[in-house]
Amino acid sequence: MEEIMFKDLGLSDAMLKALEKKGYGYPTTIQQEAIPHFMQWRDVIAKAPTGTGKTFAFGIPMIEHVDASCPDVQGLILAPTRELAIQIGDELRGLLTYYSGIRVAVLYGGAGIVGQAKQLEKKPQIVVATPGRLMDHYNRKNIRLDKIQTVVLDEADRMLDMGFFKDVTKIIEKVKNRKNLGLFSATISQEVMTVSWMYQRDEVEITIEAKQEDRPDIAQYSMTVTPLEKAATTLKLIQTQGYERVFIFCNTKHMCQRLSDDFRRAGADCDCIHGDIRQSQREKTMQRYRDGKLAILIATDVASRGIDVDDVDCVINFDIPEENEYYVHRIGRTGRAKRKGVAWSIIGNFPEKAKLDEIAKYSNYEITPMLLGDDGSLTVEQVKAPVIKKRFR
Repeated sequence: MEEIMFKDLGLSDAMLKALEKKGYGYPTTIQQEAIPHFMQWRDVIAKAPTGTGKTFAFGIPMIEHVDASCPDVQGLILAPTRELAIQIGDELRGLLTYYSGIRVAVLYGGAGIVGQAKQLEKKPQIVVATPGRLMDHYNRKNIRLDKIQTVVLDEADRMLDMGFFKDVTKIIEKVKNRKNLGLFSATISQEVMTVSWMYQRDEVEITIEAKQEDRPDIAQYSMTVTPLEKAATTLKLIQTQGYERVFIFCNTKHMCQRLSDDFRRAGADCDCIHGDIRQSQREKTMQRYRDGKLAILIATDVASRGIDVDDVDCVINFDIPEENEYYVHRIGRTGRAKRKGVAWSIIGNFPEKAKLDEIAKYSNYEITPMLLGDDGSLTVEQVKAPVIKKRFR
């Protein structure tokens, strides 16, 4: 079967240029199957695992359908968490590089409602939101929903499982002139089926299975050190193993900045991106990294979205991620383009070890514990079985 390219999907020049700039020539399976149906305003229910490219599958046709001369909200994407909402917003803005007049607003709880209201005053045509915060803005009359053409529920199973069923159905019912509704979900739960049955018409069903052969070839290792040794050990690992392009993940903005400062003081070619750094500065740092002018990039999960570099030597989890899926996303930055990749997790305490064990079990990964010698040599750590004391009667 002939391989389809993005240019075969009837997309605009502006979209094709943005995809080319990001290094995307070929759509993933979910994109290939969903984009044509969305372009024809069909309702879509898609079961697809994380990491298959769902955001572009609904984001590309949503952008293509926007009338830039019209100031109304035309596309709405609902997401279960602020992290996912921010990630989707960033990915959509990345696709808008060569468009003019199309604006995206991201609304989520835990952030100032006044700043978000100002975003809405700028008349965005696409809104990404968590359901609770969207209802807040709607009740304050900051947003109208009557001109929305496309509604998408991303991670629908998770969102409905989190107790948003009432909010979600209320929102869908307020979108009176909807042309199509997309449901994207890792599992098709009873609640997802109910929303589909209530609100979709003549929907197209798409199922993408997680393929073992699609998994990148990544050697995965862990190293256990004391919390105080983590930074020095990580830098020593990079230097002794000759990694030239490294991506390091931290769980917090504070840790990101602190580690970057420590590495720079030690003379490493390093920079970081996180939510407190201006977008313009983040983009400059990302570009340096993409161009191979920066050896070590340190980032939080949210800030790293949209960085696509094909030849990362090594990914290091300086902090073990809070969510299993974050681990899969993180290590997927290496081992791309059919190259073999390397991923390290630096463990500093018992809860981190327990979390990594859970991730390995959940993802069916083999993560080998290693020791780093003073001379930079690596050896497999012999993990001793726990000693069971006999009880004498």
